[in-house]
Amino acid sequence: MDRTRYTATSLALSTPQAAATAAGQAAFERGGNAFDACLAAALSLTVIYPDNCALGGDLIALVHRADGNRTIINSSGPAASGVDVDALREAGARMPTTGPAPITVPGLIGGLGRLWSEGAALGWEEAFRAAIEQARDGVTVVPSLATSIAIEAEALGRDPGCRETFYIEGRPLRAGDVLRQSALAKTLETLAAEGPEAFYRGPIGRTLAAGLRSQGSHLTAADLAGFVPESTTPLVARLDGDQVATAPANSQGILLPPLLAVVDRLGAGFDPLGPRAGELALAFRAATSLRDEYLCDPVATGSSPTPIPADVDLLSRAGAAPAPPRANGDTVVIVAADDAGNTVSLLQSLFHRFGAVILEPETGILLHNRGSFFSLDHGSSNVIAGGKRPAHTLTPCTVFHRGRPRAVIATMGGAAQPQILVQILLRLRLGDTPAAAVGAPRWVVGGLDEGDAPDQILVDEGVPEAAVRSLAETGMPIRHLPRLDSSVGHAQLIVRADDGSFTAASDPRSEGAAVVLGS
Repeated sequence: MDRTRYTATSLALSTPQAAATAAGQAAFERGGNAFDACLAAALSLTVIYPDNCALGGDLIALVHRADGNRTIINSSGPAASGVDVDALREAGARMPTTGPAPITVPGLIGGLGRLWSEGAALGWEEAFRAAIEQARDGVTVVPSLATSIAIEAEALGRDPGCRETFYIEGRPLRAGDVLRQSALAKTLETLAAEGPEAFYRGPIGRTLAAGLRSQGSHLTAADLAGFVPESTTPLVARLDGDQVATAPANSQGILLPPLLAVVDRLGAGFDPLGPRAGELALAFRAATSLRDEYLCDPVATGSSPTPIPADVDLLSRAGAAPAPPRANGDTVVIVAADDAGNTVSLLQSLFHRFGAVILEPETGILLHNRGSFFSLDHGSSNVIAGGKRPAHTLTPCTVFHRGRPRAVIATMGGAAQPQILVQILLRLRLGDTPAAAVGAPRWVVGGLDEGDAPDQILVDEGVPEAAVRSLAETGMPIRHLPRLDSSVGHAQLIVRADDGSFTAASDPRSEGAAVVLGS
């Protein structure tokens, strides 16, 4: 197809896993740009980090092209057209978190295809090089994956595809073992040769749908064939004259504008680690209740993609109680920027650890459980329905100064992503370097894990005592964490200086790496 291909001579890239960063670097060194590096890293992560992301997951990205165009690629998939809502209600008061019921159309491959079309310099097949090799030849099980496998060992062992992939000699894989995924390697090879069509309207999709139907899923080949990623205009808020862009609904990016309005009221010198931290914590709690009230799929419901009233005052809603949490933060993020002017803030996710815990064995594809974020309440705007996308946690972010990208940010963190983004933006405003901003102690209201109390505050070791006292004064219980615990998320960040030079940082809570390459 005819498309613009942007040439770049320098690149900044940050991902949560060093091998994925290396895959992106290799793509750049073969003549790629920020899009190529991001694509290679994203596909590599589906092999290295199957507890967090997979070809059977979703993707939302914020793209800024060298020509100035800004786009949200919303590749979150809808529920199956034939979903049996009555049966789900009969089975329980809430959506299941595992099994076939919460599997929605996987959007990741469609989103990567749309990203490639934005201006990648290399051919589509080049993005798959590292991922195919890693799946075919195997990768060493890293500590975080080993921990996830140990936690979910029983559930993984019940699913034939998961057991075949994540067990060896009758036991779960451990750190240092080799994870080989031969079926996935063949799927990646087919996708590299035939493009996203093979997933949605070709042999991969037909095989995947048949396998899922045999396990009780209502997802069909027609559901896959009907999927098209959405390209939409970013939602924009302001901070000290800069534009802070993010994704509109069905993303919880809708919370950033009211939260940044609170930041503006708290004053230019406000420090989330200072003696007034509790004021921000109350706003975070109120924002959670706001999300529960307004966030849904605007396409399916006919609502606004920016549904929160412009005059909403989070501080006046500070007593609002959030609903129980439904996300545990099993997400990966990639940020990339090049000297041509292209930037990408990308998130891809299975939602919960190993998603639905169903791996279709013929394709090697692990499926997400994004549908578990749907409500079964008749009165909820986020109630499940066929063809409807669930409310979504993925929140990409880019800061623009005088129309040019100044900072590219994204974070793992489930429902707490907007909270983490706000704290990093405040650290940058206070003069922190990118490394200091993502590595600083932080805290979140409500937590990331299923079952966390919705009004507790998780506090990283190193948060100053004055801030802890202020947080405690909110009346919300405090749970102290060890230093650099991923329960407060992990972020990736690139900052562009006025002279065009880049600084990149990977959160020390992750196993990631950040690189700046070229002139």
